[in-house]
Amino acid sequence: MDRTPEPEPSHIRYLRIMVTVLTATMIGGLLTIIVLIVIRFPRVINLGRAPLPETIELPEGTRATAFTQGEKWFAVVTDDDRILVFDRESGALVQTVTIRRPD
Repeated sequence: MDRTPEPEPSHIRYLRIMVTVLTATMIGGLLTIIVLIVIRFPRVINLGRAPLPETIELPEGTRATAFTQGEKWFAVVTDDDRILVFDRESGALVQTVTIRRPD
């Protein structure tokens, strides 16, 4: 008794190839996303930048409304329409910019 399997229909073979190609494509896409996150993420978490100070001393009577930062500085926008730029390493006030609103 010879029990050889029947050959599979051509549409089943085509479906099997399509599933294999789709699986390989999805694995490649997932690996690409992981590689991009690993390459780009260190720029986001600020490796190599000096840490920010624990507290920032603002002039008396002002309140911070916004914050932004660069590689060597950080800035605080206050409620009295000023931008205070501080040195990142020393925390010293470097520049004050007054915002003039149009009348």
